Amino acid sequence: MSGESDCTRTSPSAGSPSDSELLPDRPKYVCTLSPDLVTKAREELQEKPEWRLRDVQALRDMVCKDYPSLGTCLDDAFLLRFLRARKFDYDRALQLLVNYHTCRRTWPEVFSNLKPSAIKPVLESGFVTVLPHRDPQGRHVVCIRPDRWTPSNYPITENIRAIYLTLEKLIQSEETQVNGIVILADYKGVSLSKASHFGPFVAKKVIGILQDGFPIRIKAVNIINEPRIFKGIFAIIKPFLKEKIANRFFLHGCDLNSLHQNIPPVILPEEYGGTAGKLDISAWNELLLASEEDFLHDFSELVLPCDSSPHDLLVSGDAEEKQCDDSLRGMKPQLYYCY
Repeated sequence: MSGESDCTRTSPSAGSPSDSELLPDRPKYVCTLSPDLVTKAREELQEKPEWRLRDVQALRDMVCKDYPSLGTCLDDAFLLRFLRARKFDYDRALQLLVNYHTCRRTWPEVFSNLKPSAIKPVLESGFVTVLPHRDPQGRHVVCIRPDRWTPSNYPITENIRAIYLTLEKLIQSEETQVNGIVILADYKGVSLSKASHFGPFVAKKVIGILQDGFPIRIKAVNIINEPRIFKGIFAIIKPFLKEKIANRFFLHGCDLNSLHQNIPPVILPEEYGGTAGKLDISAWNELLLASEEDFLHDFSELVLPCDSSPHDLLVSGDAEEKQCDDSLRGMKPQLYYCY
């Protein structure tokens, strides 16, 4: 895919052939939102259906002007994800889009050869799945179980790849773009040795992606069965969290009643005191693996123009390494103390 050629053809000069001859063929956007979700998007995201395509074109023009070599998809539906994630603020949506590609460029261990078949062992382990039913607010629940990971089998970056692809699949739905998602993380059985793999460098990268580099609205993070070691893990994470996101973390311990105040039992599996039957990972695995064609493009080849210097991009290179190494030296004693 060539963002440069798309941008070149999107803005023909005066006296050039007609727009219809020059514009690349793009899928025509068709809104799939229900009337209720159209209203919700208007109220919560400042999305006005009558201005929607005008807003998309404005973002497309900004990409072509400021980042002509970004190499991004410029389809209406794709750009809408970023506008919705930033409540139709053009500048913030553009920054999010640039960050989205920057994350892919700067972490090849995660984004090279990124496709469902490449992370099949992670899916089969049950490390990450999506519950079959949405919550009353229409949000999917992403279930993460670190105890299902055996570090000797594959590195932690494989888990991150699986989570990223799960989010990529979910965000294809306009309903999810508007409603957001909920995370349920079960830390039962997480040991000190396993927690040590999630140091400040990895934490900063992951949180940077979720907060500033991916067009999804995370509405709540529910932590259950967290051991004392989680105090140390959260101490690593918290400095990188924005206040709004930090306030959406809920630590329930072993109290299922507390969890049920946030996620109703009717959509939870029996393992979490729910009435939706045993936790079944097969349906989500099959859905994601069947989406191989959606992820065939090579993430590692999407690069920023060499002269770009957008504000507030994720810290990269030696400075980030040094910052995280210094932080890690300070955090390790906390991990051992909590354990």
